[in-house]
This record gives sequence, C-alpha cells and structure tokens, in this order.
Amino acid sequence: MKTAKFYKVSYEQFEESYLDYNEQASKEFIQTVYNELQLPKRATKGSAGYDFYTPIDVYLKPGETIKIPTGIRCEMNETWVLMIYPRSGLGFKFRLQLNNTVGVIDSDYFYSDNEGHIFIKMTNDSNEGKIVDVKKGQGIAQGIFMQYGIVEDDDATDVRNGGFGSTTR
Repeated sequence: MKTAKFYKVSYEQFEESYLDYNEQASKEFIQTVYNELQLPKRATKGSAGYDFYTPIDVYLKPGETIKIPTGIRCEMNETWVLMIYPRSGLGFKFRLQLNNTVGVIDSDYFYSDNEGHIFIKMTNDSNEGKIVDVKKGQGIAQGIFMQYGIVEDDDATDVRNGGFGSTTR
C-alpha cells in the first residue's frame, strides 16, 4: 500500500521562501533553482529513507546554521507522519544536526497556508573543526514515513492553518 506522494510547492511559494533565504536572488535565478528541484526518492529498494536533495550549495563551518527551502511538499495518508533526519553519513562525519532534532511533518501540513513547504534547518555541531560542504543536488536529509495511532477517546477536531508551531496556538 502506498502512503504518500511528493510534489513541488508552487513557484510563488518557493520564490517567497527562497527570498527569505537570499533576498538578493533574482527571479530568473530562483526560477532556475525551482526548475531543477528534485523530488525525494529512495536510493535502493531496501532504503527506509527518502533522500531530500539540497537546491543550494551548503557550506557550514562549525557552529553555523542554515535554513534550506527544499521546495517540496508531501501529501500522505492521514494516519501517517513523515519524520526528517540528517543523512546518516553527514550526521556521523560532521555532527550535522537538524535544529529541531527530528522534523515531524504531519499529514495536514500539506494543506497549510505555505502549501506544506518542507524546510530543513541544520547546524554544523562539529567539535572537531570539520566543515560541511554539500553541493546543490546532493542528499542533505532523509525522510522516513511512519504510521501512528491515536487514543480511543481522542477528540481533536481543530484544522491546521499554518506552519511551524501552528497546532498549539
């Protein structure tokens, strides 16, 4: 049974998010980056994780942080969640970490005001002086789908209308 499907966000949403990352970027440049976005995919049939590819060059010295607009959104079965982790090798070699430890992409995030645009915010937490250097188009993170349960007396009825932190406002 298939549980989800990846899409690009609209160009308008990507442009807005990209300008938040780099306000000096031209519309022509952003359009090129958008056209080259790669949907996440598994490297092998035994892979649990779907590799997310960075649309930009990532160069992080120890202690530096970056917020990457992936341009990706994910529609999934409502009883599933997409968990985002650093690529194993990057975490192991460089202590590259997600700022929220694990990204939790809920099924209803797809319908939020920002189209469910998945961002990856990472910090090079190297204590060995190592520099993270990941080129545009290479894998930067991985997403793993997991099914979850709810309690019998669950009565949640609210509907999401925002991004990060919007479910507890």
